[in-house]
Amino acid sequence: MKYKHRITDLLLEQRLQAKGAVLIEGPKWCGKTTTAKQLAKSILDLGDSVTLAAAEDDLQFYPHRLLQGGTPRLIDEWQTIPVLWDMVRSEVDRREPFGQFILTGSSVPVEQDKLRHSGTGRIGRIMMRPMSLWESGESTGSISLGDIFEGKSIEPQENKLQLEDVAFLLCRGGWPRATLLKGNLALGEARDYFEAIYKVDIHRVDKVRRSSERTRLLLRSYARNQGCAISYCKMKDDILQNDNQSISDETIADYVDALRKLFVIEDMPAWNPNICSKSAIQNSATRYFIDPSIATSALSVGPKDLINDLRSFGFFFESMAVRDLRTYADALGGELFHYRDSTGLECDAVLHRRDGTYGLIEIKLGGAANIEKGIATLDALESKIDKTKMKAPAFKMVLTAVGTNAGKRISDGVFVVPIGCLKP
Repeated sequence: MKYKHRITDLLLEQRLQAKGAVLIEGPKWCGKTTTAKQLAKSILDLGDSVTLAAAEDDLQFYPHRLLQGGTPRLIDEWQTIPVLWDMVRSEVDRREPFGQFILTGSSVPVEQDKLRHSGTGRIGRIMMRPMSLWESGESTGSISLGDIFEGKSIEPQENKLQLEDVAFLLCRGGWPRATLLKGNLALGEARDYFEAIYKVDIHRVDKVRRSSERTRLLLRSYARNQGCAISYCKMKDDILQNDNQSISDETIADYVDALRKLFVIEDMPAWNPNICSKSAIQNSATRYFIDPSIATSALSVGPKDLINDLRSFGFFFESMAVRDLRTYADALGGELFHYRDSTGLECDAVLHRRDGTYGLIEIKLGGAANIEKGIATLDALESKIDKTKMKAPAFKMVLTAVGTNAGKRISDGVFVVPIGCLKP
């Protein structure tokens, strides 16, 4: 089976040149282990029950045997033996060369608060998500965000994805194994993942017994409110429509925290620029899954359902676009934010890089009217930015699901780019 290269490949290679160890975190099935194996020279697979049992025995008598082997040594699912964190950190201090260990983990360790050292300075971190469309091969990558940031000339490009294609890819998700399958077989991978979350993983994450049914209802509530800054109180009201037992905000918070530890959800923080107006900036995070297919699975929505309900399709597509933009932001040394203020002005995504440059992005299904509406939002936000205190945006973009062409508009310099043309 041919390996599909990931953005994490380059990030991992770079981090190993400057850190004694690198931790790759992310949800199950997103490809962490496969990617780590491309560079690893030896492997301790703690995801295998037999290997785990032997490792726990070695821990009592020959603990350092677990760290012996060719470097970088991959310790897969390290969180199953949390003490390994401090062992790796100490071993990194003892050995001088960089690139000694690669750790992978699909959940936050139960006893995280008992770890003696954060690993700062010794252990780098990489967040890995399901595949973006560029990684899975569905995006042509003919438009580069990096080139746009650098002000390079961008020639118009043709988009090949149709609305039906985007609907299918959204419901399929970026799960690597699903990208190798077709039709219903591919769609089934996302449904299997969703069922594993509320039937199995929610009970294993921190050894707390939670209700599978309440987890399912919470996931459905999250799916209905993607891209919104919904409170725990509103989630509770949403769940109580299908659950006649009482439930507190604290319980909702506990379930959400468990899902966050499993890397199932990844909310988007608010952007706080210097602005000229007196509008109060809203600081609440917006709710998103790590992959849009979790939402469609939670609501039993398929590609045909999206085509028949374009308004809902737009909300789901926003989640898909956010997944890809987050991955591309990692490659560009940046982070993704959203903007919302007291006047009701919202911007779907702000890609802000560590060098202070940033781009404003509105996400739309497509269509001339929607694109113009997105541009009006971008212009309104740009007009509020105090350019005496921060840089002007490097670019403004409307990221669409469909469209014949991708490129920079001559009339106003705004980029209109279908998602099937984008890469970092």
